Amino acid sequence: MTNLIVRSFAILALTATTGNTNAFQSPTTTLSTASSALFSKNSGRAHTERMLEESMGDDWRLFRAKLVAQEKMEASVSQTNKKKKKDKDLNDELLDKHQAQLGELFAGAISSIFHSSNETPTKKEDNLMNGDRIGGAEQPTLPTPDPFVSAAELPIHLPACQPKLSKHRWAHDIAHIEPGCVLIANEKLGGVFHQTVVLIVDHHEKTGTTGVVINRPMQGDLNKVVTNQKEGSNSTIDLSLRLAFKPAPVSYGGPVLQDEFAVLHGFGHVEGSKKLAPGVFIGGSEELMNEVRINRFDPRHALFIKGHAAWIPGQLDREIKKDVWYIASVSSDFLLRYAGAPTTKEDNTKDLWKDILTCMGGKYADIANKHAGMGDLRMP
Repeated sequence: MTNLIVRSFAILALTATTGNTNAFQSPTTTLSTASSALFSKNSGRAHTERMLEESMGDDWRLFRAKLVAQEKMEASVSQTNKKKKKDKDLNDELLDKHQAQLGELFAGAISSIFHSSNETPTKKEDNLMNGDRIGGAEQPTLPTPDPFVSAAELPIHLPACQPKLSKHRWAHDIAHIEPGCVLIANEKLGGVFHQTVVLIVDHHEKTGTTGVVINRPMQGDLNKVVTNQKEGSNSTIDLSLRLAFKPAPVSYGGPVLQDEFAVLHGFGHVEGSKKLAPGVFIGGSEELMNEVRINRFDPRHALFIKGHAAWIPGQLDREIKKDVWYIASVSSDFLLRYAGAPTTKEDNTKDLWKDILTCMGGKYADIANKHAGMGDLRMP
């Protein structure tokens, strides 16, 4: 395995670096043979990097999710222990009270039966020659403490409780907005964002925030959706791209610039794409088209997103303060649910909003169970 990784990094070192352009742009110029070969080489490197990243478990978000799960478990255990201690103290208090009452009762009963006596029982003399009481021979045997382990060290020798967390399915709330996180619509939010999950693409205090809805799949593939667009629309999808990605799924991304398409995928950090999270990328449709043509990328694993959502500086912060959105960090498989990511028996494949909230647990699971029901498939 080590030799394989070394050879892989040697291959990466010989390839050219990839660029990074606007994820929402779709170049329409025809590529030359030489350019296609170069881009294919860069795309291969990007895909190899992504595979190495996954095999090495290089996802800092997963590490953070494990820490959050550990903190929740420790808090739960601490709360349980406090409750147990409180109940024990109360039981001990009641027991002491009852024992005192019983003691008084028996003392009175015995005193009424027996008369007091001035006789003092003679103490049996110790016979040293018989070995009585020599060296504590008749004393109860006490456990000998381990001289090498103190009371403070005992917890170290106990097995620590570790939370079970699958890298394919995890989610937890966070207190800030970051690229690659999601906004989960509050259960009371209506309109086009009702029970949506919005993947954050960019967030800056001075320029605002952009994101794409990822749980509103549209009926039909890319070719059908583009064909059925209203007359006069200026779609950014050219014919070659439509043919290459004909079976690709499409999702409603938001109410802004619905003539524009962005592609969400897990192939790799190819030319023209932006990395949102480990294993999650947006943009780079031209590069992916070349990969489709050489049968190295399945077009059904590219989710084309129609339109996007946008907030001016400060707007999203105000909405979050009013509880319009819940902020969460989630697994890459949740982000790529409609871009070919694998699912498990635990997944609710028809309701991503409910699935993420349920996975977050606690009050969020209660919200999901109480308000979910319409599911993801709502677009015409």
